[in-house]
Amino acid sequence: MKTVDTGREAESCACTYLQQHGLSLLERNYRSRRGEIDLIMNDGKYLVFVEVRYRRGSTFGSGAESVDGRKQAKISACAQYYLQQYPHAASRPCRFDVISISGAREPRKIQWTRDAFPALG
Repeated sequence: MKTVDTGREAESCACTYLQQHGLSLLERNYRSRRGEIDLIMNDGKYLVFVEVRYRRGSTFGSGAESVDGRKQAKISACAQYYLQQYPHAASRPCRFDVISISGAREPRKIQWTRDAFPALG
């Protein structure tokens, strides 16, 4: 399976998981010149920007651990752009979540880190 296909599958898995936990999808693969956000979702009063990470194994750490400062800054900049494009969303509290999916076969382990990092920039 190609990396792109694996990424899409992980994002679909994450989206389904979050919807099962009460979130609703607003945008998928939101792109701007500043970067990309995998999922943008509603969670009650919160607008949630979700980064999805998949790791087949744990040799190089978890997916959540791979969301370093550089990646956080890109996600944050893209989220700021989104909020500029949709001013009605800017009045809502926002948070950044990370979904880490691991395992080469079913059942995969899913780790949801709410409020994984603060907005940067």
